[in-house]
Amino acid sequence: MNGFVKLIHDITPPKHLKLMEVCGTHTVSIFRGGIKSLLPKEITLISGPGCPVCVTSVKDIDAAISLSMTPGVILVTFGDMMHVPGGDRMSLYKAKAQGACTEVVYCPLDALKIATDNGSSKVVFFATGFETTSPSIAATIEEAGDRGIGNFYVYSSHKLVPPALSALMSSPAVDIDGFILPGHVSAIIGKEPYEFLASDYAKPGVITGFSTDDILMGIYMLLLQISDKKAEIQIQYTKVVRPEGNPKAISKIHKYFDVSDTYWRGIGQIPQSGLILKDEYSQCDAKKRFSIEIDHCNPESNACMCGDVLRGLKSPPECALFGKGCKPENPVGACMVSSEGSCAAYYRYGGAADG
Repeated sequence: MNGFVKLIHDITPPKHLKLMEVCGTHTVSIFRGGIKSLLPKEITLISGPGCPVCVTSVKDIDAAISLSMTPGVILVTFGDMMHVPGGDRMSLYKAKAQGACTEVVYCPLDALKIATDNGSSKVVFFATGFETTSPSIAATIEEAGDRGIGNFYVYSSHKLVPPALSALMSSPAVDIDGFILPGHVSAIIGKEPYEFLASDYAKPGVITGFSTDDILMGIYMLLLQISDKKAEIQIQYTKVVRPEGNPKAISKIHKYFDVSDTYWRGIGQIPQSGLILKDEYSQCDAKKRFSIEIDHCNPESNACMCGDVLRGLKSPPECALFGKGCKPENPVGACMVSSEGSCAAYYRYGGAADG
């Protein structure tokens, strides 16, 4: 590790640099490894929108809660989603305490087992995440079809990372000099979907792994590009990521999902950044099979600054609620809920305000 730190310090940045780690897992690794303290003062690392729990809209959370309270429905999801606040600070966890039927799983196939074991119930999988998880959801839908399981449904809240980065770069307020790109997502999509960062905005990016050495090497590769006035998309995480990604997984996504506009919590509507089930699979589309009435579309707290945090405009401690009205045990914004959320990482590793 010390070798990469020395190499980084040997490069004199041409100016104060802001590098964005897009992925929430990178954010946590950066704090755990104490990486910020190892860097020259001219380099600032800022968190991006790559925490799937953080960007799931309040409307989708409320829809999931409504489904969980529907008689005869078992709502299944990943554990992090249980505590995310929806409208009126309600969450799936609180709904469960009030009698809603919810189950936590570690993988989509577990949801299929619940459907098999509860044939008289309708099992809805609240599917969130990026390109990393959507292939496994597609494979589960395929498995349900092959096995003739007719009581399994999917509520898709899947999102795509490159359109979010495009939306960030189109905002005049965003000032980023380079990107530490997500390793897991890139293992699926490869590097081509990020090329616009270099070609259209002259910003370098490095697809990076998750160890401290991986991240330091990725930062070093970014600094080399900036020092040489280059803008390319490079792969540091070569042991996992191939330039073309995983064509089989990509094919599986395209077989079951269409790309659509979707709402990102804290950021807003982003064109062509979501995944919805294709019409030919509407028999397992929970949005079409169940009547879900949500009478609001964006009831986020005005005091919460998660949107600015997700766009790299503010750091979590700049929010007046951070560490006071908003803590992991009582989150106001989604960035404080997930272990991969930047506010939760700052609170846990970076020191919280008293109060």
